[in-house]
Amino acid sequence: MLAIPKNKRFLFYALLALFLVITPLAGFGIFTATPAGDGKNVRLFDFSGGLSLKKLAGELEGAKIISNARLFVLYARLKGADAKVKAGSYQFNDGLPPSEILRRMVAGEIFAARFAVPEGYSVYQVAELLESKGIFKKEPFLKQCFNRALLKELGISGKSVEGYLYPSTYTIPPTMDEAGLIRTMVGQFDKVYSQRFDGRVQSLRVSTASVVTLASMIEKEAVVPTERPLIASVFKNRLNKGMPLQSDPTALYGVRAFGGKVSKQDIGRSTPYNTYLIKGLPPGPIGNPGSEAIEAALSPAATGYFYFVAKKDGTHYFSRTLDEHNRAVHTYLR
Repeated sequence: MLAIPKNKRFLFYALLALFLVITPLAGFGIFTATPAGDGKNVRLFDFSGGLSLKKLAGELEGAKIISNARLFVLYARLKGADAKVKAGSYQFNDGLPPSEILRRMVAGEIFAARFAVPEGYSVYQVAELLESKGIFKKEPFLKQCFNRALLKELGISGKSVEGYLYPSTYTIPPTMDEAGLIRTMVGQFDKVYSQRFDGRVQSLRVSTASVVTLASMIEKEAVVPTERPLIASVFKNRLNKGMPLQSDPTALYGVRAFGGKVSKQDIGRSTPYNTYLIKGLPPGPIGNPGSEAIEAALSPAATGYFYFVAKKDGTHYFSRTLDEHNRAVHTYLR
């Protein structure tokens, strides 16, 4: 056994004590700053209210997001953060150091998907977009769009929520289901509609359903936003004259997405929405219009136009007579 002179024993034990303190602290510091992996392991966690820090850390270790649950708990307590962690859904990967994971949970940086609904998209297109982004599967979302109990809850008298999924950007937490998203989107429609349009619709003595249906057709036809009131004027003039609306997008609704081109087979297809074959408005909206399309439906331009044909740049040529329209068709489509 190594003999230590009496006059140096105090210094030896002091240094030994310092070593025993510094070594764990150094290892502890390495743990808090070192990721468990390379970032390829990505996991979602739902840490609900009341979940203990110990169990939380255990789930992180079990998913191999951190390397040591006990050290994580100790680190959180030393930082005074064990009581500050906020409940919610989080997305972590094993490339994050434990210190960053704790910081995010204290800050409440919960994970949520962002989803933007373009103006005019139908429920079918919204469903496809949700699936392409990995948020929801198409068929379960569409099933909720036609859910009679949900429609009754939302106060929608039509066969689906078509027309009432307001085009906007939505935050979708992992805990939200298809019906929850639909409630949020319809809620946004109700908010905008009540603030901007409800009083005017009542004064005009028209139904919300007819306004939204007309607005959905305007939205589908108008590539250039400034043409919405002009397109609305054509539909209004035709309705007043008892003429069929002959709107191309209505012939394709429920069959395929409108891409600007239709065939003779398309316009001759017998569907309840095809305004080449039915009189007046279709039985419901063919898409989800934005505010400006609803505005155009309520305040169309004052024109003598009864026809329009699309030009190659996306704008339209508007005509008052059939002869003028036929010449425009020859010029722009042939």
